[in-house]
Amino acid sequence: MTDLLIIGAGLAGLTAGWHAAKAGQRVKVIAKGMGVTHWHAGTIDVLGYTADGAGVSRLLEAIATLPAEHSYGLLGEERIASALSAFTTLTAEIGLPYAGAHNPGENLWLPSPVGAARPTFLAPLGQVAGDLSTSQPLLVVGIEGMRDFYPKLIAENLSKQGHTARHAFLPLSLFTPRQDVTTLQLAKLVEEPSRLAQLAEGLARLVKPGERVGLPAVLGFEDHPAVLARLQEVTGAPVFEIPTLPPSVPGIRLHSRLRRHLEQMGVRVEVGMEAIGFGTNGDRIAWVETETSSRPLKHRATNFLLATGGILGGGINSDHTGRAWEVVFDLPLTIPQARDGWFRPHFLDGGGQPVFRGGVSVNQHFQPIHPDRTPVYTNLWAAGGILSGADPIRERSVEGIAVATGTSIAYSVLRSQDNDG
Repeated sequence: MTDLLIIGAGLAGLTAGWHAAKAGQRVKVIAKGMGVTHWHAGTIDVLGYTADGAGVSRLLEAIATLPAEHSYGLLGEERIASALSAFTTLTAEIGLPYAGAHNPGENLWLPSPVGAARPTFLAPLGQVAGDLSTSQPLLVVGIEGMRDFYPKLIAENLSKQGHTARHAFLPLSLFTPRQDVTTLQLAKLVEEPSRLAQLAEGLARLVKPGERVGLPAVLGFEDHPAVLARLQEVTGAPVFEIPTLPPSVPGIRLHSRLRRHLEQMGVRVEVGMEAIGFGTNGDRIAWVETETSSRPLKHRATNFLLATGGILGGGINSDHTGRAWEVVFDLPLTIPQARDGWFRPHFLDGGGQPVFRGGVSVNQHFQPIHPDRTPVYTNLWAAGGILSGADPIRERSVEGIAVATGTSIAYSVLRSQDNDG
């Protein structure tokens, strides 16, 4: 029998699955889709902006000011720091190392797809050299005919912010004779030795002494570290990726390697399984069922983790009347149950929008609770974007909340089983 059934294959679910599997648990992950990793930049944004919109430099100092109901308020600094450290261990295990700023505890500031400074706490090594807190000049190189990457715009916006930046182009013919190609296709083409050699030689002709080179995030897929190392060897310059508009190659890389690693550890990861119902035994979940072409398939487990995402991720649904509901267990939500309560009059209101701050309330162990603060089910936990008390997109905390809560919940599940035993 499965010890832990995880519903959702995003960062929260996969991180929790890794910790539980390492501890010897029998883990299964089921999900309707791939999670939001395919859409984000592949970085771990822990907290980028405060409630008043100010950029965060010293991370733990800013976290200490958050309200108690925020996921970080429930976790505390020690558990957050431990979870992030464990995540860097995990990414090293999967051959996709992540790193932070030169000064521990500070955010990196990386170029966005339009040249804005984007705060993040951990990034793949292939993005770290783009940190805008250093003064090294930037050369932003685009690929002619490539969609959704605009080096001139990026360089101009960086220059307006006081950075020394210029742009250049390489021909698409270095990669393929085709005139229309996706970012993922480009990433796989770059790994071919002849095309990698042409790209490296082309960059070497463009770069000036002392510059660092920013490229669209297409520098390999299965062998990204080797592609990055080769380009830096030939050019003699630091090379880094700038995320493109979705779909995100760095995000897909991360998800692909995490999933493969978990499967190698014996974790079953089954995508394309939408949870449509569940059964109980007293105050415990007994099974969750998923839709099939014939009759629903029941998944039984000792413990369950809900990591389906919030209203933007599909874990919460709504209708035209303003009613909102959690889609698997119909858990109580803090979202106003009337449309006129979802939004404040001002679109950019400093307090954020209630509909995006709402979600499932949990106790300090991250068990969903009733309004009277008693657990809804004793063997159910919730992690990531489904949780209430935060506005993850506005404050840039999506991945940080996922990693930190997924890690903490794995330990909570293990402690609960020890107590039961």
